Amino acid sequence: MSVDLSKVRIQATTLGDLLLIAADRYPDTAAVVLPDKRITYRELAERAIHRARVLRALGVEPGDHVGLLLPTSMDFVETMFGIAMLGAVTVPINARYMPPELAYVIDNADLVTVLTTDEFDDAVNFVERLHAALPELKKADDPTQLALTAAPKLRNVVVFGDTEADGTLTGAAFDAMAANTDEDEVHLRRLQTRLGGTCLILYTSGTTANPKGCMISHEAMVRNSMALANRYALGASDSFWSPLPMFHIAAILPLAASTARGSTYVTTPHFKAGEALRMLEAENVTCTYPCFWTIMGDLINHEDFEKADLSKIRLMNANFAVQPTVVGETMEKAMPDTVYVGTFGMTETAGTVTTSALDDSREQRFTRLGRPLAGLEIRAVGEDGNDVATGERGEAWIRGYSLFDRYYKAPDKTAEALDADGWFHSGDLISIDPEGQVMFHGRIKDMLKVGGENVAAVEIEAHLQKHEAVKLAQVVGIPDARLQEVPAAFVEFNEGHEATEEELIAFCKGKIAGFKVPRHVRTVTEWPQSSTKIQKFRLRDQIVAELGLD
Repeated sequence: MSVDLSKVRIQATTLGDLLLIAADRYPDTAAVVLPDKRITYRELAERAIHRARVLRALGVEPGDHVGLLLPTSMDFVETMFGIAMLGAVTVPINARYMPPELAYVIDNADLVTVLTTDEFDDAVNFVERLHAALPELKKADDPTQLALTAAPKLRNVVVFGDTEADGTLTGAAFDAMAANTDEDEVHLRRLQTRLGGTCLILYTSGTTANPKGCMISHEAMVRNSMALANRYALGASDSFWSPLPMFHIAAILPLAASTARGSTYVTTPHFKAGEALRMLEAENVTCTYPCFWTIMGDLINHEDFEKADLSKIRLMNANFAVQPTVVGETMEKAMPDTVYVGTFGMTETAGTVTTSALDDSREQRFTRLGRPLAGLEIRAVGEDGNDVATGERGEAWIRGYSLFDRYYKAPDKTAEALDADGWFHSGDLISIDPEGQVMFHGRIKDMLKVGGENVAAVEIEAHLQKHEAVKLAQVVGIPDARLQEVPAAFVEFNEGHEATEEELIAFCKGKIAGFKVPRHVRTVTEWPQSSTKIQKFRLRDQIVAELGLD
């Protein structure tokens, strides 16, 4: 059903005030639930103001960039909202970054403060990684006023917890500084914050090069969260589960959407299928945001899946259109009363661009990724700059309130992505059907050129994933003297299944065009990943080196 745009009203505020409004309206409602912690909206607002007071005492000014090197945690949520209240900018840092990547973001983002934890996250010691990224940190004389050659803007590093690490402030010392700032100072800066001011700098995944910092305004983040909440009919009685890491837009958006409606946001530091199933049942979760096949697959293959009571789940953002068919079939059988929706979005658009309406047909919701949220436009554009015919494939161009303002300190990249008419050239390959429903067909740069034929890697991947043994497939192009490049596949098997390279190649022959059939197949047990995206360039480098094709 199309939206009656005449009935839509623009509502906008800052991210900090989004929380305060929720605390005013729903003070005793659980705002965030973790496996071992929960916090109400009143408590979260109090903690966020406390964090803002401390950051102000540390000298954080409106517009300053503050880095969060934290796993999904209450510390992350409280601090992000506190930064927003000061009119400063949160820069979430990928918790998987290695020292060189950390050093790059800390310097590139002009961070004045980095907040981290002494808790080991997935066997990662953040303090050790920071010391490796910034060797001068260990020798710093005054942790409140750093002067590092590699990060000249960085004034301090805070470590939540009990650790006294060289060159850093302890969590206790940090918290004690709240006494040095009057709460009115926070509120003055909060009330001065502009809706168009930068709220977040989110670094893209960096699957092919150094990541780019997307500058997201308060308006973009908050309005998109409200638009998503409207599309999904979220209310104060809903619990919204997302297993994505907090430094990712697909976690921040549902958190903000929950806050906009006084819903409860349910999450976990690390996705574990058994724990997730227990939380979904115990917290009476009504809306879920699993999104990715790696998560969906682990859920449906877990031994407790059939036993879990998931009857309260009315909505699941499942993206069945881009998942193996068995996923949708299994989920629908297990939860026949759930409405499954698809979504298309990205960091540069503050998350969701299109998503299914609750009253879309099953066919649309299972095979398409929905229509744009109210206030957003999307086109499928050909190489000539004109819209392609309905149903044909073209680059997704997007325009509207939720676009990022620019890439931080990258005017050339910004100019490539944003045109004079306000369209963002996404690099994603889509088609739009006669009903305005969008379908994603891969990245334009994820196209192979096999003997002059354009081949979308996603087509080969989708076919391989129809094999009963294959849990996930990824295809890359490798050099070929005659055809320019040919496809090579990497596959992860379902538990208890396996297949030979010859069997998988034979599975493709006669089912997809000959030039699309992988020439090589390799098995993977652990994928090279950024935050949520598989780094295909590492797969390509691996097989190119193996085959001596350098």
